[in-house]
Amino acid sequence: MSEPVIVECVPNFSEGKDRGVIDRIAAALGSVEGATVLDIDPGQATHRTVVTLVGHPEAVLEAAFRGIKASQELIDMSRHQGEHPRIGATDVCPFVPVSGITMEQCAELARRLGERVGRELKIPVYLYEAAAASPARRNLADIRAGEYEGLAKKILQPEWKPDFGPAQFDAKSGATVIGARKFLIAYNVNLNTRAKKLAQEIALEIREQGRPVKGPDGKPVKDAQGASVMKPGRLKNVKAVGWFIEEYGRAQVSINLTDYEVSGLHQVFDTCDEEARKLGLRVTGSELVGLVPKSALLAAGRHYLQRQAACTGVSEDRLIETAIQSLGLGDLAAFDPKTRIIENRLKPKGRSLSELSLKAFVDELGSDSPAPGGGSVAALVASLSAALTSMVGNLTVGRKGSEAHFAAADVLANSAQALKTRMLRAIDEDTEAFDRFMEASRLPKSTPAEIEHRTRVLDAATRQAIQVPLGVVTQCVSAAKLAQDMLPIGNPNAASDAATAGSCALAAAEGALYNVLTNLKGYSGDSAFADDARNRAESAFRDVAKITAEVAAAFRRMMAPAPK
Repeated sequence: MSEPVIVECVPNFSEGKDRGVIDRIAAALGSVEGATVLDIDPGQATHRTVVTLVGHPEAVLEAAFRGIKASQELIDMSRHQGEHPRIGATDVCPFVPVSGITMEQCAELARRLGERVGRELKIPVYLYEAAAASPARRNLADIRAGEYEGLAKKILQPEWKPDFGPAQFDAKSGATVIGARKFLIAYNVNLNTRAKKLAQEIALEIREQGRPVKGPDGKPVKDAQGASVMKPGRLKNVKAVGWFIEEYGRAQVSINLTDYEVSGLHQVFDTCDEEARKLGLRVTGSELVGLVPKSALLAAGRHYLQRQAACTGVSEDRLIETAIQSLGLGDLAAFDPKTRIIENRLKPKGRSLSELSLKAFVDELGSDSPAPGGGSVAALVASLSAALTSMVGNLTVGRKGSEAHFAAADVLANSAQALKTRMLRAIDEDTEAFDRFMEASRLPKSTPAEIEHRTRVLDAATRQAIQVPLGVVTQCVSAAKLAQDMLPIGNPNAASDAATAGSCALAAAEGALYNVLTNLKGYSGDSAFADDARNRAESAFRDVAKITAEVAAAFRRMMAPAPK
């Protein structure tokens, strides 16, 4: 199945207090079919609202324009004051690739939006990050230096002529910065102090840019070009400032993670904690602004479980809960992963078999509905095989006497969890493939054109109905091998669980093979595809049968009575 084309847009508006204004801007953003407002995050002290918008690129492009236009009409920058740096009513508007779209395509969206905003709304526009016309304009902080108050003079300088729109100061709307970037995580670390100066001291230590080097006279050291010599900070791809938030009654280190795969949430949090302790402070928790990618929290969860010497091969829900607790994300307000994790917000609406209770699934399975059927059950049993192997890993890591196997068991448990997740998805994919096949079967076939169309759609649907169980039977080889590798090193008290994991892998593979063969029987399309699918399914099943026979034999040897 091809990836859906999804782009994210995260416009930041210079209004965080007037809910009526915020709602009208959000309504403009949400007025385009194909674009969805996922999150609206206003801040009173920062006097700023961050909106998360996702959808098809063209729809998101139109929605972003409407939001910028609404902010031009509703926000007067000449009366704006807030803690956050800003340059205009729509301060910044980045496009972020989510799936099926490249960074360069996002940059082109930014250029198209910038040109239209400058031409139709007469707002000065600067392009940044991946959309920047020159390296000097890649950094948002450089463009925003001097902020709104310094814009009247800055915009007249030749080197700061806008990329689009008039090179003249707009007192009401200011300027807008539009670009394309990686997923940026806006993240604040909370301190047990009201002192902005101390928060800024931590920010200077952690941010990549660092701080100016000072000479014996206490003045900044300059290089040959007259620029300040900087002492780099501790973390790459991190921007940070310190501020005091009146509504919280505490200071925060306000941070942008511009590449969370380089410097993750857990690294930033721990580094802030280290620097805070040097100043006699404590980090009390943290908060995320807007949405966060699931992978950022999963990485944090693994990090903190590792520090506890616990197995990291656990469910995604467990990893996320560990991250929430360890980062103190509920320090200022409740953190709900269902609404704050971007992937959770993008889940398609409708029935998900994998999320039903066990009883509800079995009841549905036993009804007169033809789906779910054997293919979904095969995927379910494969997920159970992987889950059992992961369980044995979790019962091994941390067990006295098994120290030599901790690392290997942890790796196997992680692989098993990843396989479990894939197989749970296959439960729904198999039923969805069946539903598409049935829809195609019901297409009209009265005319040659209708027959041709029906044949083409039916062929594609049948292929998918073959490919899903084919994927399951081939993944069962991995499930069987994971059980085989875990059995000899796992907690001996859970040996039967590892052996049962092997049995489940065999049952799942056989069931998936039956579904491949059944769907191939009704397939009259590409014979090369059919032959390849049949051969791959039969070969995978033979491999699973061989491995699981070895697992069974090894288990029986382990259970054999000791010689008298």
